[in-house]
Amino acid sequence: MILVTGATGTNGKEVVRLLSEAGEPVRALVRDRTKAAAIALPGVEIVEGDFSQPDTLEAALQGVDKALMLPPIAPDMIELQRNFVEAAKRAGTRYVVKFSAFGADPESSIALGKWHGQGEKILAESGIAYTFLQPNGFMQNMFNFTESIKATGEFYQPAGDAKVSHVDARDISAVAAAVLLEETDHVGKTYLITGPEALTFYEVAEIMTQAVGKPVTYINPSPEEFKQSLLSWQQPEWFADAMNELFGIYRLGYGAVVTDVVETVAKKKPFTFQQFANDHASLFQS
Repeated sequence: MILVTGATGTNGKEVVRLLSEAGEPVRALVRDRTKAAAIALPGVEIVEGDFSQPDTLEAALQGVDKALMLPPIAPDMIELQRNFVEAAKRAGTRYVVKFSAFGADPESSIALGKWHGQGEKILAESGIAYTFLQPNGFMQNMFNFTESIKATGEFYQPAGDAKVSHVDARDISAVAAAVLLEETDHVGKTYLITGPEALTFYEVAEIMTQAVGKPVTYINPSPEEFKQSLLSWQQPEWFADAMNELFGIYRLGYGAVVTDVVETVAKKKPFTFQQFANDHASLFQS
């Protein structure tokens, strides 16, 4: 039995689908069962639980051999991950794949990198076999701008002219499923998952223009302008600050690295941004 947490999220639901198609028994952990209709698939057992409630985690982990730990992004994320790892130890789960992040490091100077890095450290020191998945920025993050692109043809990111090797969530999920299904080849490894090319957001805008069929423009706000826009969208200040830190790393050029993990681990060609844009163009059209 494989437990998938974050099972209704962008990556979690795709991992559940891939494992179901592979005929693997899956237990999907969700916070609200009423929102889990999309993952009610053959061989999938849906259970409710929360990283902040260790008793629900331990119950969900009973009889689970392998698990995907996909933690929620929150200021107390380190403690939430500790809750899961300790529950997995008590339940006897022998292998945990941690869905981490690009730049994860226990000593990182940015919040997201440190939170994920500390989670990796907790898992590595637990005695449980592990694999770390560190994806770069998701192509699907463009979905946050569907309304602005529809209305004005514009989207906003404080990345300057930095290149980022955006990766399609479908490829990230394919790597996660492969690692869970082929545990022996991946224990103790860290995989930096990227798309096949590094692009500036100006180049992203050109690709979106071709796919959507109308001009799409990238606006490069200052970090403070970006923060204020996130706050105006009712995002918490800690999240706005964490995003600005991440884009600061991108502006320094660290997001441009390209790896072959999708090809070597998932055994597939990674989606290009052009393919992503073509597949989802209708979402951005007025």
